[in-house]
Amino acid sequence: MKKESLLKMTKGWFIGNFEPTLCKTNDVEVGVKHYKAGDYEPHHFHKIATEYTVIVSGRVKMNEIEYGTNDILVIAPNESTDFLVLEDTITVVVKLPGASNDKYSI
Repeated sequence: MKKESLLKMTKGWFIGNFEPTLCKTNDVEVGVKHYKAGDYEPHHFHKIATEYTVIVSGRVKMNEIEYGTNDILVIAPNESTDFLVLEDTITVVVKLPGASNDKYSI
């Protein structure tokens, strides 16, 4: 068994085609993301990947709709969203496939 630390990973991403990673692959990206209340990501979309976001704890607002603990959001290719953190939040994000450079700002 090998032990690693999420704290050593870049922005919580631990599987995908980047460094450091536990598994270098273009097939998928997986990350555990920690956000503070007030954090914001402007509207963006992916042309290739579907993004699955699990709200493990906390509350966020995406496209003016609030989501919270245990909600799972599926964001299809070419579907845009922003991301406003309403309270400290932890998410698990899976991007399938793990298409590098597939984030487009609006």
